[in-house]
Amino acid sequence: MDAVRLIVTSRRALAVGGEAAQILTEVWQAQALAQAIGSRLAVSGPPELRGEALGLTELAGRGCGVLDTYALDPADLRAARLTELDDAREALLCLGGLLGEVGIALVGIASAAADEATYWQCMEAIDAADESRDRVLEMLRKLAAREAALPEREPG
Repeated sequence: MDAVRLIVTSRRALAVGGEAAQILTEVWQAQALAQAIGSRLAVSGPPELRGEALGLTELAGRGCGVLDTYALDPADLRAARLTELDDAREALLCLGGLLGEVGIALVGIASAAADEATYWQCMEAIDAADESRDRVLEMLRKLAAREAALPEREPG
């Protein structure tokens, strides 16, 4: 499935909300998807993005690692359905939006956390989502610079 479609599905699922456990599962799904997209770009994306994409993979993996997953069936793992990443720019724009929404959802859970463990888990996940989003924004900047430089290279 195309990366943008998977991101849209994740954004919708996150927006539905629910109890904290459901939201944390959706946050985990979003981070796993960011990890998969970063991995795909690191391997086969534009050369300018590969270092940042590898960093995104690592940061999103950290975001998954700090979260407890609640009964997630492997068949429901959206990141495993990633088969296409046709438009890196569009995918990164959508992913940046999703990661921003992840941060907002985590702030809500942290604010209402009944226990310290959940609070700190959310804080670490917020940090990972912020850093992942920073990588996405840097990749978008590099893509824009690349596109701006292309006309200069073509003979006129």
